[in-house]
Amino acid sequence: MKLKKPKFWDLKKPNLLSYLLLPFTIPIILSNILINFLTKTKTKSQKIKSICIGNIYIGGTGKTPTTIKLYEILNDLGFKVCVGKKFYDSQKDEQILIQKRTKLFLDRDRKKIIDEAINDNNEMIIFDDGLQEKKIDYNLKFVCFDKENWIGNGFLIPSGPLRENLNSLKKYDAIFFKQIDEKKIDNEIIDKIKEINPQIKIFYSKYILKNIEDFNLKKKYFIFSGIGDSNSFKKLLLKYNFDITDEIHYPDHFNYQQNDLDTIVKKAKINQAEIITTEKDFIKISNLNHYNISSVKLDLKISDEKNLLNFIKSKLYA
Repeated sequence: MKLKKPKFWDLKKPNLLSYLLLPFTIPIILSNILINFLTKTKTKSQKIKSICIGNIYIGGTGKTPTTIKLYEILNDLGFKVCVGKKFYDSQKDEQILIQKRTKLFLDRDRKKIIDEAINDNNEMIIFDDGLQEKKIDYNLKFVCFDKENWIGNGFLIPSGPLRENLNSLKKYDAIFFKQIDEKKIDNEIIDKIKEINPQIKIFYSKYILKNIEDFNLKKKYFIFSGIGDSNSFKKLLLKYNFDITDEIHYPDHFNYQQNDLDTIVKKAKINQAEIITTEKDFIKISNLNHYNISSVKLDLKISDEKNLLNFIKSKLYA
């Protein structure tokens, strides 16, 4: 059974429950110690350049859209580039979404993915996730954050939303901040990041709704989603002036059943509203009777794209 992300994870300060759960963070601490210990034994391929787009905060940081966008940018520039993703049965929705827009290699072993990419004559591979990989290293490592959630309460799983503590930023090359609005990141956050890693680069991205013309903004809408950060989906729609009457949040990678959709349709009828979900969720319901449910199609815009490309080239080809 999949569980929703606990709300207390994203409180500005840890609450009592966070402190009570601290003993259960020990396996994560030990795993991170092991990863750091194995750093010297990690291998980096000499036959292909590698980039990893990952996170230390669980869910909703935009790493998959960032991976897709970076692939599209580099592919358009003529690089022989592909995407690698470790196969998980629970993440087929993401895998299908990536496969629709990139050249994707899937396997349960990232080393095998690299070998396949090399055999296909690619010069560059972008991994969606994998910063905590124990066997291989990358030429360039990006950490993704949601600007609003940042690091939540700052604690490790299950006391908080972090896979690694913030000091792990010293190991990484750059940060992507996903944002809904155009406001700059709090200076205290930037100062904290630079205190840990003065050399780290910071880039910003935002979602663009590509199919706004498919929707009548005079109508009411009922929304549902099973993604890492459902609140960001709602906030994006509100930014585009959708009239949202109600919503249902499901756990990330939720496996929808027909009764779930029947419930959604009933609630939407009560609200006299049209139904919208995300593109990723729409993939999950494609084999069910999904009535007249629509999905939004998003694109990611990276600010200062030229600076990003110069940074990538300097790290990979210097």
